[in-house]
Amino acid sequence: MQDRGPTILVFDSGLGGLTVFREVAAARPDAHYLYVADDAAFPYGRFSDRDLSDRVSKVMFGLINAHQPELIVIACNTASTLVLPELRRNFSISFIGTVPAIKPACAASQSKLVSVLGTEGTVQREYTRALIRDFGRGCDVTLVGSKTLAVLAEAHLRGEMVDDSAIAAEIAPCFVAKPGARTDTVVLACTHYPLLLDRLRALAPWPVNFVDPAPAIARRVVDLIGPAPDSATGPAEALIHFTSGCRTGEALTAVLTSFGISDRPRRPAAGV
Repeated sequence: MQDRGPTILVFDSGLGGLTVFREVAAARPDAHYLYVADDAAFPYGRFSDRDLSDRVSKVMFGLINAHQPELIVIACNTASTLVLPELRRNFSISFIGTVPAIKPACAASQSKLVSVLGTEGTVQREYTRALIRDFGRGCDVTLVGSKTLAVLAEAHLRGEMVDDSAIAAEIAPCFVAKPGARTDTVVLACTHYPLLLDRLRALAPWPVNFVDPAPAIARRVVDLIGPAPDSATGPAEALIHFTSGCRTGEALTAVLTSFGISDRPRRPAAGV
């Protein structure tokens, strides 16, 4: 394969990180990308914190040894809010995490009513609560932990039927009305959720600003490794690995292609 720039590894529990990959690839179209979906452990919410930390560290050790990336993007809020400090202690490579975009959301809110929609693990973590204390700017922040929305988003991406009522029930607690004010900003604190963005907007009881962290992550990538050279003409081949070794069907292959990712070679990620 032609070496056209740095190797960037994008890691998520499933396919939600494709929303991050898309923005990063647009910012550095010269890079070579490896997208790793840890689908053998999806969803991460079923693990204890210790077991999840051990799992991600083990997988990451194998990936780094096998592929020697210049940069790793952890495109998963659940993993980032738990494992990033340990990864940075154990590996010299640069990591970019995905954490709830509370600072920009609270800065932009006019009503001062902000909701954070994430997995149960993400909204329960002290990391998330510390972000609210540090950057809440006087906002009333509602934490909403969804048990199933990431699974629904993954099913939607794969072309399966997902009822509107199931999505609406998961997002309903985000919408808070008080005398003279109501929620105007919802932080999407799981990279799977932007996969449902059109449906979230359609099913919202009233219009809100849904904050997707992906553009900010792409900017951070450029901060760390610099912009693409002027000669960059398009993305290097981006490959995907599933830790389960699963084979994609025709529908999913088409989806991956639309994101600029190949599902070949189809084999478990090396070192996993």
